[in-house]
Amino acid sequence: MQPELRTGATYSAGTSDIAVEQNKVLRNTYLLLAISLIPTVIGAVVGTNFINFSFMRASPIMSMLVMLAVFYGWIFAIEKNRDSTLGVGLLLGFTAFLGLMLAPLLQNILSLRNGGQLVMMAAGGTAAVFFVLSGIAATTKRDFSFLGKFMLVGFVVIMLAVVANIFLQSPVVQLALCGAFIIFSSAIILWQINSIVRGGETNYVSATLTLYVSLYNIFSSLLQILGFTSGDRD
Repeated sequence: MQPELRTGATYSAGTSDIAVEQNKVLRNTYLLLAISLIPTVIGAVVGTNFINFSFMRASPIMSMLVMLAVFYGWIFAIEKNRDSTLGVGLLLGFTAFLGLMLAPLLQNILSLRNGGQLVMMAAGGTAAVFFVLSGIAATTKRDFSFLGKFMLVGFVVIMLAVVANIFLQSPVVQLALCGAFIIFSSAIILWQINSIVRGGETNYVSATLTLYVSLYNIFSSLLQILGFTSGDRD
């Protein structure tokens, strides 16, 4: 009986240590995610009020290709340094950059008579989606790791559609992409938080990056849909 008691105690202590580590990663992820919204807001305010983005509208294809290159290059740099404070700095710089890149959309939406209301609706909708999905992912006993296979396929399909629409410039395709981004990003939130809780993700910088990009995509997609369907133009 004595060896079994020691084995059980060791197992219990090991399980407890794992749970503590998982909670620490989740807590740090939520904290860094909240902090990352600050440079995003600063970048969006600066871009909306002080920068003229007419050069992007003059060359939309080139601008989009450059932005995609910077976007994925920056993500690569963050992941490369995710175990150091440099990774955190790169992440915060990345969120400021994306806030800046959100400015052309915000300028367009805020030019509408009900633009401020649409921005608040998109922000509220994004927050609601995140809190509901994070609650489900953190409390359910179900393992959502199976979503990884579907997300890989979904990512390839969506990116091909994004590249195609750079040249097509179709409003209908853009709206369809917005809907696809909302569904895809929601699945990523569910998968990522569930992965942290189950110990599959142990790096809070990587987790924060994934969740931030998902929230960014949901917010910008909701804003585009609301602007197209509910915008009150003069």
